[in-house]
Amino acid sequence: MDASVAGIRLASGVLTPLVKKLLQGEGPGAGLADRPVRVSSYVALREQRILTRDDLRELAGKLVARALRAPGEQPLPPGEEAGVATALAVTLHALGDLGMEDAQAVQMGPRAFAAALRAAAPPTGLGRDAELFHDRLLELTCLHILHFFTTRSTFIPRALVEQARRQAELIAKVDALLARVTREDGRDAAFETRYLRYLEKRHGSLTIFGIDLPPGSAHWPLDTAYVTLEATPLPHHTGGARLPRPGAWSGGTGPEPGSGPGPAAGLDRLLVDRPRVLLRGEAGSGKTTLIQWLAVSAARAAAEGGPVPYVLPLRTLTRYGERLPAPEDFLVATALKGQAPDGWESRVLSEGRGLILVDGIDEIPETERARARDWLCDLLTAYPGNRWLVTSRPSAVRQDWLGAEEFTELTLAPMNRADVAGFVTRWHRATGAGGELRDQLLESLRTKGELARLATNPLLCGLICALHRERRGFLPSGRKELYSAALSMLLHRRDRERELRLPDLAEEPQLQLLQRLAYWLIRNGRTAMGRDRAASLIADALPAVPAAARALGDAPAVLTYFLERSGLLRAPTADTVEFVHRTFQDFLGARAALDEGSLGELTRHADDDQWEDVIRMAVAQGRPLERAAIIGDLLVRDSDRAVLLAFASLEYAAELDPELRADVRRAARRLIPPKDEEAARALGRIGPLVLDLLPHGEEARGDDAHLSVIAALETGPEAVGYLARYARHPDERVRERLTRSWGLFDPGQYAAEVLARMEPPPRYLSVESDALLAALARFTGPPDLFVRHGVTRGALTRFLARQPVSGLTLWSFPGGPDAEFLRGQRALRRLTVNHWSELRSLEPLHGLPLEDVSLYLGSALPLGPAIASWTRLRRLSLFAAAGQWSFHDASGATHLEEIELTEADPDLAGLGRLESLRRLWLGYGWRPGGNAAWAELSALRNLREIAVSPGVLAGLAECADLPSLRSVMFYDDEEPWEDGIEERLRRRFPEAELHVVPQTYG
Repeated sequence: MDASVAGIRLASGVLTPLVKKLLQGEGPGAGLADRPVRVSSYVALREQRILTRDDLRELAGKLVARALRAPGEQPLPPGEEAGVATALAVTLHALGDLGMEDAQAVQMGPRAFAAALRAAAPPTGLGRDAELFHDRLLELTCLHILHFFTTRSTFIPRALVEQARRQAELIAKVDALLARVTREDGRDAAFETRYLRYLEKRHGSLTIFGIDLPPGSAHWPLDTAYVTLEATPLPHHTGGARLPRPGAWSGGTGPEPGSGPGPAAGLDRLLVDRPRVLLRGEAGSGKTTLIQWLAVSAARAAAEGGPVPYVLPLRTLTRYGERLPAPEDFLVATALKGQAPDGWESRVLSEGRGLILVDGIDEIPETERARARDWLCDLLTAYPGNRWLVTSRPSAVRQDWLGAEEFTELTLAPMNRADVAGFVTRWHRATGAGGELRDQLLESLRTKGELARLATNPLLCGLICALHRERRGFLPSGRKELYSAALSMLLHRRDRERELRLPDLAEEPQLQLLQRLAYWLIRNGRTAMGRDRAASLIADALPAVPAAARALGDAPAVLTYFLERSGLLRAPTADTVEFVHRTFQDFLGARAALDEGSLGELTRHADDDQWEDVIRMAVAQGRPLERAAIIGDLLVRDSDRAVLLAFASLEYAAELDPELRADVRRAARRLIPPKDEEAARALGRIGPLVLDLLPHGEEARGDDAHLSVIAALETGPEAVGYLARYARHPDERVRERLTRSWGLFDPGQYAAEVLARMEPPPRYLSVESDALLAALARFTGPPDLFVRHGVTRGALTRFLARQPVSGLTLWSFPGGPDAEFLRGQRALRRLTVNHWSELRSLEPLHGLPLEDVSLYLGSALPLGPAIASWTRLRRLSLFAAAGQWSFHDASGATHLEEIELTEADPDLAGLGRLESLRRLWLGYGWRPGGNAAWAELSALRNLREIAVSPGVLAGLAECADLPSLRSVMFYDDEEPWEDGIEERLRRRFPEAELHVVPQTYG
């Protein structure tokens, strides 16, 4: 039928009498007593039974006859008038089933109202021209029906009532919205801008630790103070993170060009895919400075819609045993306390715009941590949708402490040699220490194992750099000696050598007073105290330390001196005092315990993580009899933690009775191999001592081997030789650990001693730079590499020329327009290309013996010839603009088993010939093109898994014949399901299970 006759024109005088027969009379007023008025209540055939079905059929026949008598081209083929009239009667009969109100129908308009009728009625069964005529006539009839509604005396009053009701609803919704959004007077926005500026300035700089610089030059921008760190997942968690590492200093000129993403990118990686993180790290590993960096990054990004950060240092907020803060008290530890508009913090959190940075669960007493967890859980329940980071020392809270609240647990790994080298380079650049000193220190770190083992976190690296500079190249060899030298530098030698006119006060009197403060904090489970309390403790001790009183005066004067000159104390607020780092507090607290003879008090706290370093430092500083008493008492207590602590203390016991040392080793053997991953990490943190006790590769099997490798990885650089013994171990968990841990060690040494000896060669070996690629020695066979964007085409070409690979992932690869460097790679079996935007030709890949191919190219390329040439292909994944191809391209010799087309909308022509296919993921945009598509699918008699959009499930249940199907996957794209679809799928595929396609992150 010509489109010009699709519209039907009938005069109102013709249609109005017929429509009035269809509809019944009206009552007076607005009809509120019978409210709401449904369309069905107007229909004569439903309520009054004025019209029978035969009457309705006659009325429809008249409508059709009148329409056919209208001038113009005949709209129906001869003989179809009766069919259209019957279909129209059935459709109009559906008026009695509509539940909508009359005002709703009028608001819809005739076309949408007609569509609603069609949806409520059964299919017409008409041909194309007849159905088009039926639809146009129905739409014209609906126009007159709606007109009839508006002419009734009840409609206008009812419409006014409905309008008033909707206005009331709208006012209520607007009021609710105004309660959640920024205040109308603009005070929220103005304060938020001020607060973010304050955060950026307050946390945006650090002081270079350990040396004096001219006034104003010791503070450096925070975002230039980082090297890179690894945050590794704990057991049962997946997806580690590579993060900028905070230093214990602030120096350098920032990351080198191309060295990695800036702050905002790091913030995205850490807290977007993981909105709740519990981050564990040893003392000095940079947890607090990471909190600062995240706060500054978020403050800068908040103007573009990023989160609003709140820094909650628990050591400050609970220093007097105060209750943990509600949102309105989040700023209590800042200079803006009490200045926010009422309820501003709660409004930010209610909107899901908060980034809550909770620093130092370990720095509150163990007895208060359960209360802290309840506080966190209460906030999470009250304000869902925000982002959370909680930091702690590793042993302070049990594994999965916040697992029920969906927190991901990550652990800051020790700095590897590359991290240390980057830190040293930037530190010397920042301080102007010169290249000669830098190179000398780097050489010492490379050649002196004991020194390298100390340089595992930013605090210790900063100490080493400062001491090396201050002593002009001479460095202590152990942890005790390092801390003692640092205290000497900070307390006395620095000012004396600079010839400052200061009171002549020796080191020992200062240490005597400072250790009293430290031990009070440890005994009370705190890291900060009130300024009055500190002055009181000093006043009590001054009579026993007369030299300090003579040189400095009364207790307030002594405290002021320590705050201004020692470099060991600081005042985070006007009325509080704390040590610059917990490490110095523990070292001095241990010294006080020895002086007081409080050895029993030390060992009574063996199971309290806050005392762990205090006990080890007491062993390091104690005399032989004191060491023996502490270690012997730990053995008597016989808990796993006490035994581990005794074993860890052997490292610090320069002199100890051989029998006692042997007893400790025997007791420790009961804990080896460790029982789980948490125990393995705790064991490994003891240090290289455990390597002699752990089973070697040829002796260990199953869990023992896996857990022994985890423990060894924690011990530091000395573990390389031990790990090499596992190079040929068959356990896949062991092989995976060895492969992804090489960044923790010297790359060249680890590659030569561990990776190159692995048999079979490692899989998915991550390479992030040309230097790492160059460090890889020849392997016993072709390895499988995961090459990241930091690797250049030239370096990869040189590597492949001497070392074939079995697998290759190119991730955001800057590789140029062709893949010529892969030509002739006959060992290559797996190839993954993710975002190689410049690639224009796949011709060099033709004919390679590829079995597994995944392509995300970023541009459409002709893939057909390449696919046709891969005769060994078993698995094919294509994403986005993967190129032009069809299922007919697959070689007849291939035995494809898996095809994944996540973002594609393929034509299924030719699919049915791939009889070996067992797994098929069609794109979430794919829709069947008719019966031919279902026929192609049904030819896959061995298919066991299929993935489609929810909108395709109904057709799958009705049209697909797949007897081998065991799994039906659907994409979670919120597309509505048809009612009963699950039951229909079960009937069609009785052995298949229904699953959501799992979400994945790059």
